[in-house]
Amino acid sequence: MAFSSAPRIEIDGRPPTVEQLSHPALVNYGHFTAMQVRGFATRGLALHLERLDAAGRELFSTGLDGDLVRHRIRHALGDDTPDASVRVVVHRPDDDAAPSVMVVVRPPVPAPERPVGLKSVPYQRPVAHIKHVGGFGQIHYGTLARREGFDDALLTGPGGVISECGIANVAFFDGSRVIWPDAPCLHGITMRLLEPLLTAAGLPSHRAPVRLADLPSFRSAMVTNSHGVAPVDRVDDLALPVDAAFAAAVREIYESVPLDVI
Repeated sequence: MAFSSAPRIEIDGRPPTVEQLSHPALVNYGHFTAMQVRGFATRGLALHLERLDAAGRELFSTGLDGDLVRHRIRHALGDDTPDASVRVVVHRPDDDAAPSVMVVVRPPVPAPERPVGLKSVPYQRPVAHIKHVGGFGQIHYGTLARREGFDDALLTGPGGVISECGIANVAFFDGSRVIWPDAPCLHGITMRLLEPLLTAAGLPSHRAPVRLADLPSFRSAMVTNSHGVAPVDRVDDLALPVDAAFAAAVREIYESVPLDVI
């Protein structure tokens, strides 16, 4: 597929009408998942489907059939788009109707190739365990961070407690263990894939409180999302060391995860 500037969008398996688009355009209530598709496959497909089902039960009191979601994604990809960025958004325009599944297909995003810089901000996402739409705060602070030359915002709570980034999870390496912040956050698909694999590879992975004041004590840091894994080389004015061996090991572990055919 030769991508144009406009994404390919389908709602419930069909090109959307203006009426169908009016609800997600005007009502910021729903949930979604985002994935990188390569060769009509993606990592952690079962976790994506689990996420959509659980969020649907919490927000709309109804789950979402995984086979239906897979069918909607395959239909939107067509036969000509094996590689893409895919977002599956679920909303319910009518309280008496089943939730609608919107699939958005955009060009694929390559894995990160360089360390990233983060700007700490005093913000935590509401209902953080759900990947929900309407994230004004994280978009706002992410935009401010990029204006100041950073790649993303690092979200923090009272006392400088770190939770997550605007569009990624963050983890820290103390030389022997990988520590994920134990604070309100979205447990991302890449994070959930890595946690058991890191431990199995001899890099014990666990969750514990992490504060901005703790950052100088760490040997390395990384961010993870659907784009992949990238080391962090600075937070605000603090330069962080990049442990090249650790970064390479985590990237190799992640890339070893098999892709699931959609």
